[in-house]
Amino acid sequence: MKSHKYNDLINKVFKDRTRTNLLKTHEQRLICWLVQRIPGWVTSDFLTGIGLAGNIIVSGSFILAALLNRNWLMLGLAGFIINWFGDSLDGRLAYYRNKPRKNYGFSLDVTIDWISIIIVGFGYIVYAQDAWELLGYGFVVMYGWEMILALIRYKLTGQYIIDSGKAGPTEVRIIISLMMIMEVLFPGSLNYLAGMAVLVLFVVNIVDTNILLKVADGIDKNNK
Repeated sequence: MKSHKYNDLINKVFKDRTRTNLLKTHEQRLICWLVQRIPGWVTSDFLTGIGLAGNIIVSGSFILAALLNRNWLMLGLAGFIINWFGDSLDGRLAYYRNKPRKNYGFSLDVTIDWISIIIVGFGYIVYAQDAWELLGYGFVVMYGWEMILALIRYKLTGQYIIDSGKAGPTEVRIIISLMMIMEVLFPGSLNYLAGMAVLVLFVVNIVDTNILLKVADGIDKNNK
């Protein structure tokens, strides 16, 4: 009986999207547990603001590390946790309370995500030196490309999927957090790790673009 109620809750809270990320099961359980305990005065828009604040903290950690001490990068870990809390629960809370604003929420989510990527990328650019600063620009471009692909997929299939295979926003937060820890332990390693991350995003985006072009071509052929 409990399993049946849990499945009903999952279907309700995640009604508008399909998740494929590696941590899907654990993340959905945690989100369902949290939305049932969030005070009534907390709104979805308030949670969106918390998510944005988390990314501002991440960006600030890069800037403080550049100006003061590399150890300030550890502040970014707290920023990612705050960002996950706000960004992961804003829409889920609306669906749990049966107050979803699908078009408004979608528009706000995409806008805030883009602003957040720019903010984090800016923080890295301040921290990096010389030509390594270009990796911050590359990260913003690659992640922006990924967001565009998600929108194209939504247009073609009607499904808004925020994951790319087994990697979703949560996994990306964890990976970047580990990279920041590595930079504290091994100064200079972040530049090379960031370069690898941008390269991986480029390859993934190329593959996803090719897949979506084939889907679009198939739809066009069926409509003839």
